[in-house]
Amino acid sequence: MRTDDFDYELPTGLIAQHPAEPRDACRLLVVERASGMVEHRSFHDITEYLHPGDVLVVNQTRVLPARLHGAKDETGGAVEVLLLRRRYEDAWECLVRPGRRFKPGAHIVFGDGELTGLVVDIIEESGARLIQFKVRSGTFLDAVHRLGEMPLPPYITEPLRDPSEYQTVYATDEHSVAAPTAGLHFTEEMLESLQRSGVHLATVELDVGLDTFRPVAADDPHEHTIHTEHFRVPDHTAKAVNDARARGSRIVAVGTTTVRALESAFNEETALVEAADGITDLFILPGFTFAVVDALITNFHMPRSTLLMMVSAFAGRELVMRSYAAAREQHYRFLSFGDAMLIL
Repeated sequence: MRTDDFDYELPTGLIAQHPAEPRDACRLLVVERASGMVEHRSFHDITEYLHPGDVLVVNQTRVLPARLHGAKDETGGAVEVLLLRRRYEDAWECLVRPGRRFKPGAHIVFGDGELTGLVVDIIEESGARLIQFKVRSGTFLDAVHRLGEMPLPPYITEPLRDPSEYQTVYATDEHSVAAPTAGLHFTEEMLESLQRSGVHLATVELDVGLDTFRPVAADDPHEHTIHTEHFRVPDHTAKAVNDARARGSRIVAVGTTTVRALESAFNEETALVEAADGITDLFILPGFTFAVVDALITNFHMPRSTLLMMVSAFAGRELVMRSYAAAREQHYRFLSFGDAMLIL
């Protein structure tokens, strides 16, 4: 297995710059693993493929407006800071641009000084900075909401029409710097309709990081260091999943982040999903045995990405690459704001 096996040509014109309106008006490519069938539908047709008793599991993390613009206190030089993950009280691991000049002891000022940051360490493995923030009044998150911008992936070059475009309708606690984009297609009305039809809704949280968008540089995917992410599987979700598996119902994961959380929470000794709150470095490559997930709703992913590799592990590389070719031929919209796939 080589990284080149997961490469494909992605024309720039197929990269969606805005979500469909309404959300469920996007296209849906339905892929059946057993038969190899590929079918072109609309996302609002997904209700036809979900059955009473199925458990639809979503990642309810919310995106933080994590891009901050400031200035170096000593020189006034422009600085961009991207919050990556909270380490402890108001101290965050951050990307800083330009970063090479920011050594421990450097001060950054945001806005009119209502928020300041002190670089206290350099994270050796990533080159990120650990920054201790101080707020003049109110809370750190209050200041971030006043000063921050939504951290869109680099391939989205047009501004958001509304910040809510990059949030799922069920998002709750702000933990992520990128959206779990497979969930962007759902509307509140669709979720209510599914639950009325007997489909159970369950939640997990996985804090999506920017490494989600990082292509694999190594020729051999096994040599790639997967990013770690914080995930939480609550008791009620573990119970709902285990009960469904016991009665023979399907677990339908909304997005690769949900897959990662569920499979990370599976205990091989007990053959059960257990409540969990921790860090996962699970790297799902072809050959992986899925213990929990039976069906997957996902978007179309970047070439050479760990996400494309995970989808290929779930459906088989040949079927996935054939499906991607069919999507390109039919001018589907790709990546975060693009169209969706349902893999059965």
